[in-house]
Amino acid sequence: MNKDLTKGPVMRSMLLFAVPMILGNLLQQCYNIADTLIVGQFLGKNALAAVGSSFTLMTFLTSILLGLCMGSGALFSIRFGQRDQEGLMESIQASFMLIGVAAVFLNAAAFACLDFIEVFLRVPGEVWGAMRQYLLIIFGGIMATFLYNYFASYLRAVGNSVVPLIFLAVSAVLNIILDLWFVLRLKQGVAGAAAATVIAQYVSGAGIGIYAVKRCPQLKAVYRGKMVRWSCVKEIGGFSILTCVQQSVMNLGILMVQGLVNSFGPTVMAAFAAAVKIDAFAYMPVQDFGNAFSTFIAQNYGARKADRIRTGLKGAAAASMGFCLAVSGLVWAFARPLMALFIEAGEAQTILEGVRYLRIEGAFYCGIGCLFLLYGLYRALGKPGMSVVLTVISLGTRVALAYILSGIPAFGVTGIWWSVPIGWFLADMAGILYYAAQRKRLLFWNEQPGAVRE
Repeated sequence: MNKDLTKGPVMRSMLLFAVPMILGNLLQQCYNIADTLIVGQFLGKNALAAVGSSFTLMTFLTSILLGLCMGSGALFSIRFGQRDQEGLMESIQASFMLIGVAAVFLNAAAFACLDFIEVFLRVPGEVWGAMRQYLLIIFGGIMATFLYNYFASYLRAVGNSVVPLIFLAVSAVLNIILDLWFVLRLKQGVAGAAAATVIAQYVSGAGIGIYAVKRCPQLKAVYRGKMVRWSCVKEIGGFSILTCVQQSVMNLGILMVQGLVNSFGPTVMAAFAAAVKIDAFAYMPVQDFGNAFSTFIAQNYGARKADRIRTGLKGAAAASMGFCLAVSGLVWAFARPLMALFIEAGEAQTILEGVRYLRIEGAFYCGIGCLFLLYGLYRALGKPGMSVVLTVISLGTRVALAYILSGIPAFGVTGIWWSVPIGWFLADMAGILYYAAQRKRLLFWNEQPGAVRE
């Protein structure tokens, strides 16, 4: 059921909308973690390193599609808030065409560039064979990722965060069952883990697409023959492409760091692969809360309710910081047993390196929590370019410091870990100062993208 976020108690509406999104992505992290657990415990350190590096690469590739879908979703929310049904349908048609073409191109490029990946990511020879085998299969799921994220973004944009959760839950459970079957029963190794993920992705992608088109009349615009105005394509591009750039720049920076991590060998690669999964699981709720916050802001922006935007901003900041402080304490305290879930007890050096990563990153989750809110705010207010700027500051600092500090013997690989929170806080400062300086202009609708159509 669609939810109108322009009415009712501000924080209650936002939290009720956010909870299914948070649960959904926690489930998604669960099945990512299931891959890592099964591979790490039953296939060994090199297989874990291969799957971990592949996950970072796939996160980068899917972030391109996710960014396009999130940008379109922001415009859908604005049109929904404006009660502009024709404008909403036109935006749906234009965005589906644009993102669908991008997905096909991305899928073709991924297969074409497969052998270049070994050089770009500096993958050790003993890891590359398994990684290549995994990627050949996992790339087949890119189109499924497009379908799920496109229809999920639309449903969330109009206030329905429950249905995407249901389809993601089905996919997560199916993936874990297939992981156990292919890897443990059929002994198919990393190829089995990849096949399990791709099958689960197509079940959720096709399922949510069929449901959404049947239940939401506006989505029939996906296949209607009406010509789309060029101005609509430009508007979709303004939201989607800049959000795509923001997401892909963020994950390109992470991919470059992955290449640097790989240069330290399989032990550090395996530690990073496990620790990153724990890290992502820990701060995923605040990331999803930032996305829910963005939908809330966009709907109220379309409805021109500045007071609700200000109230929502204050409440969201307090909730996000409180959650981050609690999670930081838990990750710091339980870093070692968390790593032991993924790594065999005999791999003491791998566990030690993962604990060091988690205790550095985990102490500063408030930085990433604030950054996710800023991304959501500027995307919703029709300023996705500012999100790109913040990402460049955050990731630019991270990559530069990672390469500089890791080359100093006194820091080594620890320098890579410290570069992350430094980048977060520099970007936070820039985003907060910009909002403080431009607050009145940001809420002046007549000059903003997404204004009421004449």
